[in-house]
Amino acid sequence: MATQITRRDLGTAAGSIALGLAASPTATAQGQATQTNFAQYSAPRFPDGFYWGVATASYQIEGAWNEDGKGPSIWDTFAHIPGKIKNGDTGDVAIDHYHRYKEDVQVMKDIGVNAYRFSVSWPRIFPQGTSTLNSKGIDFYDRLVDELKAAGIEPFATLYHWDLPQALQDKYGGWQSAETSKAFGDYAGYVAKSLGDRVKYFFTINEFNQVTVMGHRGVDMHVQGKLVRMHIAPGLTLEDGPLNQVRHHTVLAHGLAVQAIRAAGRAGTKVGPAENMPHALPVIDSPEHVKAAEVATRDLNRYFMGPMLEGRYDDAYLKAAGKDAPKFTDDEMKIIGSPLDFVGINVYVPTLLVMAFDQPPGYREVPFNDSHPKMFSSWHRLAPESQYWSPRLLHSIWKPKEIYITENGCGASDVVADDGNVYDSDRLMYLRNGMLHQQRATAEGIPLKGNFVWSAMDNFEWNDGYGTRFGIVYVDFKTQKRIPKLSAAWYREAAARNAVV
Repeated sequence: MATQITRRDLGTAAGSIALGLAASPTATAQGQATQTNFAQYSAPRFPDGFYWGVATASYQIEGAWNEDGKGPSIWDTFAHIPGKIKNGDTGDVAIDHYHRYKEDVQVMKDIGVNAYRFSVSWPRIFPQGTSTLNSKGIDFYDRLVDELKAAGIEPFATLYHWDLPQALQDKYGGWQSAETSKAFGDYAGYVAKSLGDRVKYFFTINEFNQVTVMGHRGVDMHVQGKLVRMHIAPGLTLEDGPLNQVRHHTVLAHGLAVQAIRAAGRAGTKVGPAENMPHALPVIDSPEHVKAAEVATRDLNRYFMGPMLEGRYDDAYLKAAGKDAPKFTDDEMKIIGSPLDFVGINVYVPTLLVMAFDQPPGYREVPFNDSHPKMFSSWHRLAPESQYWSPRLLHSIWKPKEIYITENGCGASDVVADDGNVYDSDRLMYLRNGMLHQQRATAEGIPLKGNFVWSAMDNFEWNDGYGTRFGIVYVDFKTQKRIPKLSAAWYREAAARNAVV
């Protein structure tokens, strides 16, 4: 006689998983209970000391947009323009992390993470971008860092995650001027001096291409056979010449920040960028196709990663740009190429799929099929192997000392079930498969030191407002209640075992 399993039974069993409860003994055909011996399975392990982290950004979570002396950012201004953000959403309150940071740190501790990548709001520290300090602003991050350290969570601070002080946009045109680069260096040095006794890891700028190209022009992407124009504003629409200069000013700002952090930070302080590094997947893992992917990946990184890690611009880029090439000095290039302790890469989708080709440039693009699977976000092509190839290509081309995957995650159609849990099975699948590829990278000796899930909690997702959820912790935006999702239960178990489970 078949056993009848009700929907309630399924909900109860799934709820036990989501809450991290011990699995019930399994039943044999004779009705005897036996306990599954999970220890007999050898899960793919990560090296000792691997960081199991989560990540957020200041504008997306903090709220308190005009409290305690904070100045307006370009995102405060942009989000308040009617029609710019989906549903008219703003980051004015976001998930109220500014007032609820203690609760959020406790949630992170409960889900077992040992590292947290957060960003510092530049206009919260210097409301005008420079000169006049707002002491209440740095006090907030002092309290946050103390709370993290007390919880046994390593703080990783990002100094710029897109919320430029509006005053610098008004005065200099933002990143169109090297004055903004200099102001960023001064700000970076101050934060390192203030927090460096407890914060060992500093990221300079998050996603250079998004700050520059997507902020000042937008990009065209092919999504399931359709051409989609993606634009992360605010910013002016710039032609090639000014846009290349904006690119240059951001990598200059990075270099100035590296030098300032070295000067102001404590011994042992580490610094590097967090770049959404464009990369190419080889069609087959064989020498000729891997070489093609290396050549393509280096070509794709001629604006940011190349200059930062080589201290020079690619000759072919400068020649092709002609009169639109950026203006720079030898001293600026030395600053841009300042030695780094690590490189952070945000890994979501591959830029290209390539195969070897016997004519220049040595590779040929293979189109992704229109039926290629994707995640909930229309742009998010499913390619878990990027979690292996991105750090592998970075290592093979430039050999940084350490690599961190500073963002890795996906949006999902999360809803709270009748039993109060959130069963984001697709996100769990995405994380498990991606981290299998990360583990392969570490097993092959690639110096991948940690992973940061984007994001710790649901938040303001830029132009999508609150319509897309990326968190492994659900947030009810009306009540601000936090609910760890099924993916959080998986991440907790994986972190506890330091292995893919």
